[in-house]
Amino acid sequence: MPHDGQAAPRPPLLADLSALTAAALPEVETLFEQGRETLRGRVSENGRISAAALERHQFAAHALSWLATYTESLRQLSAWAGRLNDAGQLGEMEMLILQIGFGEYLAQVKGGIPMSQNETARLSDLGLSWTPGEASATLIAHGNNPESRTALVALMRNNHGRATFGATGLDEELEMIRDQFRRFADERVIPDAHDWHLRDELIPMEIIEALAEMGVFGLTIPEEFGGYGLSKASMVVVSEELSRGYIGVGSLGTRSEIAAELILCGGTAEQKAHWLPKLASGEILPTAVFTEPNTGSDLGSLRSRAVKTGDGWEITGNKTWITHAARTHVMTLLARTDPETTDYRGLSMFLAEKIPGTDETPFPTPGMSGTEIEVLGYRGMKEYELAFDGFKVRGENLLGGVPGQGFKQLMQTFESARIQTAARAIGVAQSALETGMQYAEERKQFGKALIEFPRVAGKLAMMAVEIMIARQLTYFSAWQKDHDKRCDLEAGMAKLLGARVAWASADNALQIHGGNGFALEYRISRILCDARILNIFEGAAEIQAQVIARRLLD
Repeated sequence: MPHDGQAAPRPPLLADLSALTAAALPEVETLFEQGRETLRGRVSENGRISAAALERHQFAAHALSWLATYTESLRQLSAWAGRLNDAGQLGEMEMLILQIGFGEYLAQVKGGIPMSQNETARLSDLGLSWTPGEASATLIAHGNNPESRTALVALMRNNHGRATFGATGLDEELEMIRDQFRRFADERVIPDAHDWHLRDELIPMEIIEALAEMGVFGLTIPEEFGGYGLSKASMVVVSEELSRGYIGVGSLGTRSEIAAELILCGGTAEQKAHWLPKLASGEILPTAVFTEPNTGSDLGSLRSRAVKTGDGWEITGNKTWITHAARTHVMTLLARTDPETTDYRGLSMFLAEKIPGTDETPFPTPGMSGTEIEVLGYRGMKEYELAFDGFKVRGENLLGGVPGQGFKQLMQTFESARIQTAARAIGVAQSALETGMQYAEERKQFGKALIEFPRVAGKLAMMAVEIMIARQLTYFSAWQKDHDKRCDLEAGMAKLLGARVAWASADNALQIHGGNGFALEYRISRILCDARILNIFEGAAEIQAQVIARRLLD
């Protein structure tokens, strides 16, 4: 009760919230369209988009990418709330997530969207200004405030540790899959993950064997090839929950997902029949061998070469940042088969077989050698530099049987890979939230739990809100993929936002731990290191924003 003479506290939930968000969304959509046309005018030459001009206006281009990402994020957050409302599942917690999410993201659109810790995308970069209408102004002023964040955290504290705060809006089958893999992560992964990290060990084979038995490696492979033929949405849920346990475990399925997608999209009938059942069962483990020391994201300039020798090929060159390279059985290996080319047109993809290594002899296959790259996090599969010198590949293992198709084949996998990476980011962010919240509940300072302090509670509330936003954007990209709709844009946005959310969540959860968060014995130190890679692999944030901008202008 308020003291005499004091006004009663304002209720956390705004009246007519659904009407406010419905009225605010078109304003952001209009801003995005105006920004797109403005940028198009700046970077067009002779009626075509100039790559050089787009690079000169990179800040504006990336501002458009982030504005587009926020526009789609708010659209999907609104759609999520609508589905829950129709199903009678829109409770106070979900309404607070909707309100805080809209209030905060609208405020950032107006004042500046953080691209990184010291880079902000502003409307002025696109030559725009915005005077919010009544609904947007109300949400900006009152949607995200201390009272709303406190109310959300109070509800989260009563949520009994569920892996997801608030209803996800998924169907019953997907929630059953989530429950199964959440239990696996809780029982088989989380108790040991930090020790694996500290000892810099490979994930034990018994974990991989258990995942194989659960169908992780054949989740989306069609039933005719020995898989389960499930949706990309199921892959998202599985990746999310396993990554909540440990990003290395959540990433094991990525290798098979990429390899299977390459073979499904570009392989011959014989290659599909031979390789897909073995991938699905976990009989063979694959690794992706694309990146080279001096190319980074510029895959078109790869220099490793494959030379035809009789009925096979010999590969020579160097690769780097190859994940899980030692104990795998096959490499999806990108190399140049046309020495007269210097761009993507001369590249081919190979299903290059190798002998799985051991700790003592990690690379026993003739013609290849490797050295481990020591890394901060993401350690469970290890990273390697590889060298090939006359490494032999059988002729029938050229993917698709026709040289020069490698880059095109790889591009076909990017939608699934980025959706899967966004899912991993959500899992890491969720792990940070749950770890930070548990510590804030247990740690006492000045006579009360840390979670009782407004700024600690506020950090946890914003983690939950942004995780749900990134989650809904990722689910939407998976839905698009499952319905045979082009989703490279949505997948890229989900990966861009998810990686930022994962890093922010891990950083804030470590801050809640204070000095203990800086100690290696606390698992939040590992979660922070694991979160950092998400802004780099599968397309660095800067590259991702550039790709999104180019796609928006098509």
